[in-house]
Amino acid sequence: FVALRLYIDDWRWADVPIYMRVGKRLPKSATEISIHFKKAPAVLFNKNLSDQNVLVIRIQPDEGISLRIHAKVPGTSFRVELVKMDFHYGTSFGKASPEAYERLLLDAMSGDATLFARRDEVEEAWAFIDVIESAWSAKKDAPGLFPYPAGSWGPDEADDLLARDGRAWRRL
Repeated sequence: FVALRLYIDDWRWADVPIYMRVGKRLPKSATEISIHFKKAPAVLFNKNLSDQNVLVIRIQPDEGISLRIHAKVPGTSFRVELVKMDFHYGTSFGKASPEAYERLLLDAMSGDATLFARRDEVEEAWAFIDVIESAWSAKKDAPGLFPYPAGSWGPDEADDLLARDGRAWRRL
């Protein structure tokens, strides 16, 4: 299990935390990107809205995109409600996309390398991991190992990572 807070060294993404968690034997197998938009500095309507607007890109299973936003209810009132727009690939096209390995094997047999990692991508991924492995080997600034029970969402320390920033993991 790994839980990380990362930053992109780029002016456009300055001070934007990116949180990632991945592990084995979690209660659900899902790959998604969840973008939580900043709350507005001034709220015009319902001041008690606590949820953020969220864009979720579901990679697998159940590929699709959903957008959860606060929207003003039509009419003369100033009431705002949380609404969800949801696109499911399988429902929209009448069939689900192939499973991950099925697609990969079909592409390999047809000579399509689109989904395969290039050498430079693999080298960059290992460069990222090598920094962590070197710190562990040198035993300086090495993060601790935190066991967690199978079927859980990981160790409590993963929740603490986000709680320190006033955030929480999105429920899957």
